[in-house]
Amino acid sequence: MTATSAATVTARRRARTGGPEDRSKLVENILGWTLVVVIAMFVTQIGLM
Repeated sequence: MTATSAATVTARRRARTGGPEDRSKLVENILGWTLVVVIAMFVTQIGLM
């Protein structure tokens, strides 16, 4: 195996396509957007916007 092919194999292993094994990223994304909405509601309620 050459250095170039080894680098290509490593890059392909690191590339994520969002398949079923990416569940933790999905949960993280949902929690992040929930936090954004809660902060927006709080800011609106206290009259900063």
